Amino acid sequence: MDRRDFIQSAGLGLAASAIMPSAAIAGSKVKGGTIKGAGGLFYTKDAPGRWSKKVAGHLPSIELDSGDEGVMVKVLTGHEMRGYEHYIVKHMLLNEHFEFIAENLFDPMTDDVPMSMFSLGNYSGRLNVLSMCNKHDVWLNHIDI
Repeated sequence: MDRRDFIQSAGLGLAASAIMPSAAIAGSKVKGGTIKGAGGLFYTKDAPGRWSKKVAGHLPSIELDSGDEGVMVKVLTGHEMRGYEHYIVKHMLLNEHFEFIAENLFDPMTDDVPMSMFSLGNYSGRLNVLSMCNKHDVWLNHIDI
């Protein structure tokens, strides 16, 4: 797949998840605040689907801190950046309704580590964090603030 096809495919996937957020987690059920059965578009620690051996390198870790600017969120994906061959494309933050909050795109030619810092002011509630790999799809983790 060349770069143009990849960018077009990624854009279509993101557009579909923005248009149909309830369908974006195919076959999922929300029970007790935990997404069950994800794996349509989002993979999780509990539902890694076909990527069960890829959880450690793809599930985003989330750290919170409070500062003068309010809630600070650090997102890190333990994934190597091998140029355009295999890398983390971006981190994305979504609220509890899967509405867009922020994103950080990576350049695999200059970014050595897929790490993002976000300032969320006085945000509170569920924060959904996505990590997108160019080969192993989109991974979802969450934290309550």
